[in-house]
Amino acid sequence: MITADNHPVGPEIIERLKAAVGARGFLEAEVDKAPFLVDWRGMTRGTAPLVLRPASTEEVAAVVGICAEAGIGVVPQGGNTGMMAGSVPTGAGGEVVLCLGRMNRIREVDPINYTMTVEAGCVLADVQRAAEEAGRLFPLSLAAEGSCQVGGNLSTNAGGTAVLRYGNARDLVLGLEVVLPDGRIWSGLRRLRKDNTGYDLKQIFLGAEGTLGIITAAVLKLFPRPAETCTAMVAVRDPAAATALLARLREATGDAVTTFEYMHRLCFDLVLEMIDGTTDPIADRHVHYALVELSAGREGAGLRDVLEAVLGEAFESGAVLDATIAASDAQAQALWRMRESIPEANTQTGGCIRHDVSVPVSRVAEFLEQATRLCEASIPGVRVSPFGHLGDGNIHFNLVRPVELAAPDFLALKDQVTPRVHDLVMAFDGSFSAEHGIGIAKRAELARYRTEVELDLMRALKAAIDPRGIMNRTKVLPTAEDWGRTNSSR
Repeated sequence: MITADNHPVGPEIIERLKAAVGARGFLEAEVDKAPFLVDWRGMTRGTAPLVLRPASTEEVAAVVGICAEAGIGVVPQGGNTGMMAGSVPTGAGGEVVLCLGRMNRIREVDPINYTMTVEAGCVLADVQRAAEEAGRLFPLSLAAEGSCQVGGNLSTNAGGTAVLRYGNARDLVLGLEVVLPDGRIWSGLRRLRKDNTGYDLKQIFLGAEGTLGIITAAVLKLFPRPAETCTAMVAVRDPAAATALLARLREATGDAVTTFEYMHRLCFDLVLEMIDGTTDPIADRHVHYALVELSAGREGAGLRDVLEAVLGEAFESGAVLDATIAASDAQAQALWRMRESIPEANTQTGGCIRHDVSVPVSRVAEFLEQATRLCEASIPGVRVSPFGHLGDGNIHFNLVRPVELAAPDFLALKDQVTPRVHDLVMAFDGSFSAEHGIGIAKRAELARYRTEVELDLMRALKAAIDPRGIMNRTKVLPTAEDWGRTNSSR
């Protein structure tokens, strides 16, 4: 297990850190620091004497070097939109927050090489726009793209809605620039697609949640912009019919399926109730839905014809019950709004127990059936509200409180029901964290479900790269407290 001491940050160190970033590079007043000391869900709050906002890789290196010398913890932070509280400090006060938001330059766009070199503080939506202006596509897309930052996306290996076609965040990176825990800079901003020269060092830092170093810049892969898209909302008989439809569409289109999202009817009902300006995309009520988007790099690819043909076959077999195909960009955006509003609607219910899980695509239907039955038996009256990225097997298996149960009483049941859901996920050869990472919130699950060999390798990697344990302390690797929680739940 990993433990780390928290040393108070003395006044001399504070002055050195301030000098390293200049007058515009730090926040010290409590009111100014406050937004950086709490996760976006408001569930975890910490303390820090300084929030540092460096403007260059060299300033990041200077800060980390000072902290390494003094044994001070460093909490790297991007847009602070993560779900696992991995970018906020602890309450011990022996850490500084290092926010990369001022490092937001797009250093280079190379449309011929289909790459873009960006700094870690670039907002994801700005990167998408810069790619579009160059006639290219950066496909990473998620609900927080207007505020999340690339460094955070890469540090957490973000997923999103286009993983089926383009892969997770780690699949979209060719090179990295990283400040190591001793303050040295690794300059690995290579734009090569073939580089077979030893260990692929960038993969160590992708998905490490800032525990091994600080990503300061990256070379991102770009793709051709779709010249033709086709978007549809489809009512299906059941989740098994949805997975069969996905397989058929991948085959019929030559793998032109960009997105395939599953939604339960309760998700629609909550969105229609909680989110102004939303409308039911299909007149008749059904239980199961899929949002489908196809894309091609050339106009006249006939995507709509193929989609209509496949849906027609599925309708004849009873697998598809109804569908609406967007006839304009506005209609497509309206369909997407239903999907993208689900997390906000769940939050507004006043009580939601969330699970970010994945299983093999071929087993999603079976998992949903068994998990729903398990939760309905465990919590009488619970409303099961699953949705997510069926195309890559990632389901957000959310539980909405029974109407008659107060939110605090319902949320208190999380520690009772979540281990049972995760046990079922693992029985399906799945993952208890598909795209949200570990952070603070899932350290105990890591201890519970990963083998001793896996945990030993993680500890060895941490000890080798960050021997003083200053990088994002208490995140990812289990603590003694987590082992106690794990043993008590078995």
